[in-house]
Amino acid sequence: MTKVNICGIEFKNPVIAASGTFGFGREFEEYYAIEKLGGISTKGLTLNKRDGNKGIRIYETASGLMNSIGLQNPGVSGFIKDELPFMESKDTVILANLGGSTLDDYLQGIELLNETSVHMIELNISCPNVKEGGMAFGIKCDTASQVVKEAKKISKKPMIVKLSPNAENIKDMAYACVEAGADGLSLINTFNALAIDIYKRKPIFNNITAGLSGPCIKPIALRMVYEVNQVVNVPIIGLGGIMTAEDAIEFIMAGATAIQVGSANFVNPTISIDIIEGIEKFMEKEGVKSLEEIRGIIGRF
Repeated sequence: MTKVNICGIEFKNPVIAASGTFGFGREFEEYYAIEKLGGISTKGLTLNKRDGNKGIRIYETASGLMNSIGLQNPGVSGFIKDELPFMESKDTVILANLGGSTLDDYLQGIELLNETSVHMIELNISCPNVKEGGMAFGIKCDTASQVVKEAKKISKKPMIVKLSPNAENIKDMAYACVEAGADGLSLINTFNALAIDIYKRKPIFNNITAGLSGPCIKPIALRMVYEVNQVVNVPIIGLGGIMTAEDAIEFIMAGATAIQVGSANFVNPTISIDIIEGIEKFMEKEGVKSLEEIRGIIGRF
């Protein structure tokens, strides 16, 4: 009843653990069988291992979470060697979230992932927590188009491009990425934001700004999914402050084929299971036989 298909890949349900909040799944395995998820987007990978940013990395705000992790990860080769075998043992879709500081970083990473069992590549052109690369590609349409076009030329996997809400125009950015060859889109990543320690008279984070996620960004993320769904005809994975099954259904009604759960994993490690079950209960109660019946329904008005 809740199966969805994205770029020819079948997901048992539309709930995907978002990159950066779920690691590679090991820590959540003690709470529930993670193969119940529709998919897992890996911790953001870079070509080479990164230790991440120094200083405070997580900061809670009134209705959201700020982070400046800095893409700490084992590198693509380390992922393939040490983490992928565990993920392969789980019956769920694997999205390899891939970031980079240069175009060549992305291309070398894709070449390595091409030879693995990962089902899809989620091209991360929007991470705000590294000083170079990442978000720089995701702000302007011409640079985003360049990296997507070159990546698509060599990718043997379906390629989802993760968009930044900090793009100059989210609709133009979505259109540019699809024109360059993106098979699908995921949106949104975190907002670039600022927090200040007034007693130390300095920013909370060493990088001064950091990424803001959580419930406070949901209405903006929902609006962006709705707007992007009006201008492109590829599958959209919606994310941004999803905390409940009702939130997830809103994103589907705005046009999302699937959704990702991010910050909520830190509040309740079994939240994704609650959301899967909540979607099923909603469908039974409302007589919805397929998510296709309600997908993008808001755009029909």
